[in-house]
Amino acid sequence: MHVLEKFRYCPVCGSKHFEPQDEKSKKCENCGFEYYLNPSASVAAFILNDEGELLTVRRKHSPGKGMLDLPGGFADIGETIHEALVREVKEETNLEISKAIYFGTVPNKYTYSSFDVPTLDTFFVCEVTDPGALKASDDATEALWLKLQDVHTEEFGLRSIRWALNEFLEERR
Repeated sequence: MHVLEKFRYCPVCGSKHFEPQDEKSKKCENCGFEYYLNPSASVAAFILNDEGELLTVRRKHSPGKGMLDLPGGFADIGETIHEALVREVKEETNLEISKAIYFGTVPNKYTYSSFDVPTLDTFFVCEVTDPGALKASDDATEALWLKLQDVHTEEFGLRSIRWALNEFLEERR
């Protein structure tokens, strides 16, 4: 099945002749409009407290509902990746980022409403101003500090998070 199979009609002229052009685009044979499905930007934060424990959250929604995650989410239109990181961490944990260092980026697929959304997930190692302000909210049902030896990647619901965790834990060994 083509990645854009759910998009059956041209969004410009309404023609049903909206055909796959390659693996990531469709083109209308009627009006010539071409649509490319590019990845959505997302962010996630590695936050350690003074005891060296990693901040994790429990996912409120699918995919991975009920599983562990890192604080983060999708960038909004018009937002820088850093602004998205600061906003998402604040929304999910009530914590204020004081420092963020780039860790890595990985392509991923995020299934939403039975549609695989390609994403480009960017990870940061962050410091926060007041870890005591921690309070789970928004897309997180719970916030937990885990000792690094107690972090098991199979408990995390998203593939890119598991990849980044493996890299992060390997670096810390």
